[in-house]
Amino acid sequence: MAWVAIALMTVYLVWGSTYLGIAVMIETMPPLLSIGMRYLLAGGLMIGGVWLHARLTGRGRLKHPTVAHWMTALIVGTLLLLGGNGGVALGEQFIPSGVAALLFATTPIWLSVFEALATRQRPSRLVVGGLVSGVVGVATLLAPVQGIGELHPIGVVLVLGAAMSWAIGSIYSRGARVSVHGLLGTGMTMLAGGVALVIVAVVIGEVGEVKLATISDRSWVAFMYLVLIGSLVGFTAYAWLLANVAISTVATYAYVNPVVAVVLGAVVLTEPISPRTVLAAIVIIGAVIAMVSGRPRAADEPDPAPDVASLEPNNP
Repeated sequence: MAWVAIALMTVYLVWGSTYLGIAVMIETMPPLLSIGMRYLLAGGLMIGGVWLHARLTGRGRLKHPTVAHWMTALIVGTLLLLGGNGGVALGEQFIPSGVAALLFATTPIWLSVFEALATRQRPSRLVVGGLVSGVVGVATLLAPVQGIGELHPIGVVLVLGAAMSWAIGSIYSRGARVSVHGLLGTGMTMLAGGVALVIVAVVIGEVGEVKLATISDRSWVAFMYLVLIGSLVGFTAYAWLLANVAISTVATYAYVNPVVAVVLGAVVLTEPISPRTVLAAIVIIGAVIAMVSGRPRAADEPDPAPDVASLEPNNP
C-alpha cells in the first residue's frame, strides 16, 4: 500500500505541476519548439532505458518496431503531443496555467462525446449530466463578470482545441498499439510527437526566434523538470500503477491534477484565484468524475500512449 500511495502522489503532484512547468518554460522559450525538444529528449531516454533494462536483466532482445508501429506512433504523437500539449503551451501564452488546466480537464467530456458519435451508442444519464455540468463549468470561466478580468478568447480556444485533439488521440490509440512493450511504445510516441512539434515549429519560424543568451535559468530548469520528472518519472509511476492498481483508482489523477495546477499557479506565479475560478473548478471536476464513472467499464481499459493512456489524461 505504501508504494501505491507513493506512486499516486507522484502522478498527482508531478502531472499537476506540468502546467506550471510549461508556463515557466515558455517565458523565454518558443512554445512548440521547447515542447518538441522536451519530447525528443524524453522519448530518446525512455527508449534507451527500455533497451538497456532488457539487456541488463537478461530478458532477451526486444522485438524491433515495424514501420506500422512507427506510423501509429506518429499519428498518436501528433494528436496528443502536437495537438494536445502543443495547444496547451500556445494557450498558456494568453491565459493562466491554472485556468488552462481546468479547461484541459474537459478532455473526458470530449472523449465521451466523440465515442458516442463514433459508436452511435446512447450515453448514460450520468454521462449526459457530466456533459451538461462540464459545459456549465466552462461557461462559468468564460462569462464576463464586472470587476473580473475576462479570459483571452484565443487562449481558451487553443486549450479547448488541445483537449479535443487529446481525446481523439486517446480513442485512436486504443485500437492501434504502438509496440508490444508499453514503455517502448510510449517512448516511440514521444519521439514521433516531438518530431512533429519541431517540424511545425520550424515552419512557423520559431527556430529563428531562439536566442540562447535570452533564455532564463528558470526556463532551463522548467525544461529539464518537464523532461526528467514530468515525462520520465511521471510515466514510470503511471505505468506501474496501471499494472498494480484498479483503473478506477488510477483515474483519480484526472480529478486531482487541475487542483494541483491551480494551487501551484497561484503560489508560484501569483495567478489570481477568483471565486469564479473556484466555482468553475468544482463544477468541471465534478463533471469529469461523472463522465469517468458513467462510462462502460470496457472504455476504461488502458492502452499505452504518451502522457499516457486512454484514461483521458490531463497532463501536458
